[in-house]
Amino acid sequence: MRETVSTAGAPSSPLYSQAVKAGGFVYVSGLVGIDVTTGDLAGPTIQEQTRQALANCRTVLRAAGAAWEDLVEVGVLLADPADFAGLNEEYATWFPSTPPTRYVAKLGVELPGVLVSIRVTAFSG
Repeated sequence: MRETVSTAGAPSSPLYSQAVKAGGFVYVSGLVGIDVTTGDLAGPTIQEQTRQALANCRTVLRAAGAAWEDLVEVGVLLADPADFAGLNEEYATWFPSTPPTRYVAKLGVELPGVLVSIRVTAFSG
């Protein structure tokens, strides 16, 4: 069974589902650090955008009926690999113990002002 998930509390597009639930897993699309209340990026720093991107992922997870503690994998795409240390600075505050698996790669598409895109997978089944 496959179910799409949508919430007004996170960035969206007609080109992708914010999340898909399938077989006990929730797959959240890559989300950037846009604050949906303003429609703008959360700020110019990697820390601000990482914080907002993770908050957006958490909002979509909640809409799918999953919890932050259900995360099994986080995928991070950085526009500039030099931002790795700043990413880790903010990321560590979200996962102080028993973090999920993670990968970090370079973002292939240049989007104006976007420093990071984060996707997550949770198991809630």
